[in-house]
Amino acid sequence: MFKFEHTIFFYAFAALPVMLILVMLYFVSRKKKLKRLGDANLISGLIPYSSRRKRIVKVVLFLSGFSSLIIALCNLQTGSKLTEVKREGADLIVCIDVSNSMLAQDLSPNRLTRAKYALEKMIDGLEGDRLGLVVFAGEAYVQLPITTDYSAAKLFLESIGPGIVPVQGTNIADAIKKASESFSTDEGKNRAIILITDGENHDSEAIQAAEEAGKKGIMISTIGIGSANGVPIPILENGVMKGYRKDKEGQTVITKLNSNLLKTIASKGNGVFVQASQADIGLGAVLDKISELDKAQIENKMYTDYEDQFQWFLGLALILFFIEFLISERVSEWFKKINLYGNAVK
Repeated sequence: MFKFEHTIFFYAFAALPVMLILVMLYFVSRKKKLKRLGDANLISGLIPYSSRRKRIVKVVLFLSGFSSLIIALCNLQTGSKLTEVKREGADLIVCIDVSNSMLAQDLSPNRLTRAKYALEKMIDGLEGDRLGLVVFAGEAYVQLPITTDYSAAKLFLESIGPGIVPVQGTNIADAIKKASESFSTDEGKNRAIILITDGENHDSEAIQAAEEAGKKGIMISTIGIGSANGVPIPILENGVMKGYRKDKEGQTVITKLNSNLLKTIASKGNGVFVQASQADIGLGAVLDKISELDKAQIENKMYTDYEDQFQWFLGLALILFFIEFLISERVSEWFKKINLYGNAVK
């Protein structure tokens, strides 16, 4: 197991292409200046010990040393001690609707982004609970299996968007089934599903799926996100709104919160229904309900001791810089005789 202690220094790699462009511009400029002086063969004879290959070697050595120095600053660390850690917590799976209707702007900046903000804050407050993510629209997919790696959860959460599921719709039943299947087979009252959606689904299969999950001891709480009055669904291109979605008859499509369905699902899953607002998505009330569950002891193996490895990359950087310093752009008489580098000026 390995990790980097100071990942912010990775931004320094952005300087590499800039350096490379500057070197290329220097070579081009030098070549043009030499051409202005006269014939290339004549110039080559005047400066026979100049080597373009050696200049390239020096550039490669310098850029390699610079890269090694960046990795040294990031401080690569390798795990040296594997420890079993016991935690008490619940298994949570968040099912989040990513259909086009979640782009509606009755919550600012839109329903989906507002939900993601709230989930990120929720993840920051988790301690000992395991978390999984399921995304759904016309179909459902397990985005993140249950884990205690909250950093990974936030990373996957950030990538969620309407384009992540190819089939549009609001298949709540499939989302509940995928979430239920993602839990371990161990029996216990420590499993919960948090369903975040506008509920635009009138299929009775969603209620049946909630009943089946409830029979397995899985709590389902629902968060209704959106307004009951309804709002149009914007069409976005590169973050710019180009209008609103229309149906086949050319009428603007209005998306409304189906709170009745979500209340029924929560009731069948022995959970709670909360209607989101701009001030409060409702995750606090849902977590309060989940806290009533029996918490299970979760055993995790994790690295608790890490050893620094920066010295290897620092040493490599110093060696590369030293070799680059020793290499001259001129070709010695002995090397010139064996034509190791060549002396053609280009």
